[in-house]
Amino acid sequence: MRTTDSRGPRRLSPFTIPSFLVNLAAGHVSIQHGLKGPLGAPVTACAAGVQAIGDAARLIRAGEADIAVCGGAEACIDRVSLAGFAAARALSSGYNDTPERASRPFDSGRDGFVMGEGAGLLVIESLEHALARGAQPLVELVGYGTSADAYHLTAGPEDGSGARRAMALALAQAGITPDQVQHLNAHATSTPVGDLGELAAIKSVFGAQSAIAVTSTKSATGHLLGAAGGLEAIFTLLAIRDQIVPPTLNLENPDPVSEGVDIVHGQARSMPIEYALSNGFGFGGVNASVLFKRWQA
Repeated sequence: MRTTDSRGPRRLSPFTIPSFLVNLAAGHVSIQHGLKGPLGAPVTACAAGVQAIGDAARLIRAGEADIAVCGGAEACIDRVSLAGFAAARALSSGYNDTPERASRPFDSGRDGFVMGEGAGLLVIESLEHALARGAQPLVELVGYGTSADAYHLTAGPEDGSGARRAMALALAQAGITPDQVQHLNAHATSTPVGDLGELAAIKSVFGAQSAIAVTSTKSATGHLLGAAGGLEAIFTLLAIRDQIVPPTLNLENPDPVSEGVDIVHGQARSMPIEYALSNGFGFGGVNASVLFKRWQA
């Protein structure tokens, strides 16, 4: 606006409109690598990375693609983004002098999220395609679920019912029961309301005294918004590959509501992992979960 007001519309860059378009990130990858199959870009806030993975899996299962690059990317740290989330009281402000302690999912002292940025992408493909090209699969993508809260623009319901449905759909697609899942990388952003809803959903799906090992890697990375789902899917599949659950950092005084939920903290935990879930939830009431299984040749 400042340019058009002071110098006129002809002074705008010809790249102004392309720079606004969400699908241009995927478009650049397509152009760079000559990828000519379906191209898309979910615009679903902090669930976008998980939904991109789920959409890619659907295309492969439908026979419309053999292989896909999917996940999320975000470059969000600027004055407008920070001011907007601060105005919504979503950002942590109580740990400004000790910022490394500010992202503290499930902790009683949490007061908002810490914004991060980056990217996390997976290459997923049909098993036949992977074996034909001599690739060594890391994990199997066996389930995906997504749902809407139909509740509020920015907050999920206290009972976590939308998150519960997304996780349940992922398990149902894989044909397994909740007790077969060993690990969950929670969405848990370190906001007072959001973490409570996800805890309720976890208890609803896995039971009030669950054995599933829960972590939130946002305690280490901050919240990458649209890129979070892609990055956390990578953490989840690496947890399966290496049979180790990363810890939730800064969990000093667990929220009393988390009682009965096994939240890994203090140090990483080596343990057998056959199935693991990764969650991503976003403004607008969108929920998505992706389920991975250990690959055994």
